[in-house]
Amino acid sequence: MNKKLIIKGHDKNIFVMFWNFCWNIYYKNPEVWNYLIVGGLTTVVSLGVKLGLLYTVLNASNPVQLQTAVIIAWICAVAFAYVTNRVFVFHSKNTNYLKEIVNFVGGRILTLLMDMFIMWFFVTFLGLDSNMWVFIWNMVDQILITIGNYVISKVFVFKKEEK
Repeated sequence: MNKKLIIKGHDKNIFVMFWNFCWNIYYKNPEVWNYLIVGGLTTVVSLGVKLGLLYTVLNASNPVQLQTAVIIAWICAVAFAYVTNRVFVFHSKNTNYLKEIVNFVGGRILTLLMDMFIMWFFVTFLGLDSNMWVFIWNMVDQILITIGNYVISKVFVFKKEEK
């Protein structure tokens, strides 16, 4: 644990106590916390692009336009996620970038299909296409995708080389 970021000598200060508490939790499993942070930022990218498109130039009631928004958002999110996961989460030292990118994108295709199915089922098939429902299903969708992407990245893409 990085003891430099623990503040000592101010044990009665509520802000210092909160800082030290959070820092101790973070360093019990920094990879998971880094993934959650990066996943949160990736979600912001994905939702920002998807909802930005659906609330401006595309129509969520049109199935083709809905899936177009999903795919464009996915491309932007995957590009952002690969770089941030490689650098900040899994600290990959793999020099075979092409293989790593192909594995990363391949794993993300699975969650893209899950994303497309969830949005199609709830928004198109069930007709829950009001702005509120589109937003709610995007939130549920993103939680499931984040969990799936972590498992795929950890197990298949950024696995540690055995020595």
